[in-house]
Amino acid sequence: MSSLKSTAASAAAIVMSLSGSGAVADVAPDQVWQDWKTYMSGFGYAVEADESMSGDTLTVSDITMTMDIPEEEGQVSVMVEKMTFTDRGDGSVSIGIPPSLPITVDVAGDDVDEVTVHLDYDTTGFAMTVSGDPDDMTYNYTAGEIMLALREVVVDGETEDLGTAQIAMADVTGTSTMTKGALRSSEQKMSTGAVNYTVDISDPEGSGNLFIEGGAENMDFRGEGDFPAEMDPENMAAMIAAGFSASGRFSYEGGKTEFKFTEDGEEAQGMSSTDSGMLEVRLNGDELHYAGGAENMAMKMQGSDLPMPVEWSMQELGFDFTVPVMAREEPQDFAISLTLGDLSVSEMLWSMIDPEGKLPHDPATLAFDISGSGVLDQDLLDPEQMEAVERQGEAPGELESVDLNALNVALAGAKLTGEGGFTFDNADTETFDGMPAPEGSVDLKLVGGNALLDKLVEMGLMPEEEAQGARMMLGLFAVPSGEDTLTSTIEVTEDGKVLANGQRLQ
Repeated sequence: MSSLKSTAASAAAIVMSLSGSGAVADVAPDQVWQDWKTYMSGFGYAVEADESMSGDTLTVSDITMTMDIPEEEGQVSVMVEKMTFTDRGDGSVSIGIPPSLPITVDVAGDDVDEVTVHLDYDTTGFAMTVSGDPDDMTYNYTAGEIMLALREVVVDGETEDLGTAQIAMADVTGTSTMTKGALRSSEQKMSTGAVNYTVDISDPEGSGNLFIEGGAENMDFRGEGDFPAEMDPENMAAMIAAGFSASGRFSYEGGKTEFKFTEDGEEAQGMSSTDSGMLEVRLNGDELHYAGGAENMAMKMQGSDLPMPVEWSMQELGFDFTVPVMAREEPQDFAISLTLGDLSVSEMLWSMIDPEGKLPHDPATLAFDISGSGVLDQDLLDPEQMEAVERQGEAPGELESVDLNALNVALAGAKLTGEGGFTFDNADTETFDGMPAPEGSVDLKLVGGNALLDKLVEMGLMPEEEAQGARMMLGLFAVPSGEDTLTSTIEVTEDGKVLANGQRLQ
């Protein structure tokens, strides 16, 4: 896994370097190249190249970047054939690359296979200029098309004929800034026209094939970050303590994918589409944050192991995950939310469980939003601290509060909603058998629950005695408050009492 991460980081670093790095003064070709080398060295790469100045152009050829993989005693090596840096006479520099730029990634070590991956970085109408000053450079770039394609893979000296893997972006426009100070600050913006990708890879032994083809109408990326002089991805806690932070937001419109998978005579194929989607990531000394979503998703799939085609759609998909990462004495906030909104399946699927149409086939929804706070005693990104926590079998901190901001579950005509919150007394772990004592309440409301139970019994999907048991259980925790409507307030008091609608349960 470490080698895969290092290889991906190498490829990403090359593409970032070719796609940009931040203003108006003078920069010279050698200054741009030296800054590029310093930037890559900060990520742990040893950079070697042949440099030749002729007139106003610096030509850098046979560029080799290598980085050790400590866990696997291997090394990643990335090679770029040639780049040119030309003084434009107005204080700016243009960067040139061949229309077809071969990139080679080598992974080798005592405990890993020797793997060489040959990639082609092809561009049409590529142009890049660098302006500003040595401590504040702005890269502007455009391209009619940029394509990254797999050419071949060599394992232990033998070429593996895997097939095709490529991605192409049309009408690329971007700006990237690099500002040097106590930290190196970066801000990047990129937009594209159509994006298309193809993966058509076969098992060298002939047992299977994976085919994926798709793309999007357009794509947009925004990102920024602060980077210390020395970067050590193996110890993110140390990097954050040194000031590291990074955030990025990727979005697209008009996504579509077709896929087909075959193995040992079995086959699955399908297609999907999405009106729009986004992914957001942020990491700094305060938090690790992931968020994403998509609108108007649809999928169709069929295969040898499926009795009938599977077809579903969803109007909204969203998630948000935010947690603190560094130890502090004061409480820190966390949050998690998920939305699966208006999920519909085909009538053919409904017919398997409800052939007579007794249940409402309305779209289903599952959504919740939870937040809270806690005191983190350990740095979550420090490997040594996390290993110690795992050995001791203890939590890395203490929970202070949890709030259910919203709950919404709708299925087959029934709907459950709720909200509430609890605080926790970490000094009292006796009242609730080792758990910090909670205090607070949650309000719940169920509409259509009895009707759903009746229909499940009528359809033979639930025995009558189980339905009666469920009704009795609901009667213990909830009270009627309208036609087929039950409400419940579950409360935990300061002195450890557990109440349901004022009636003591414990």
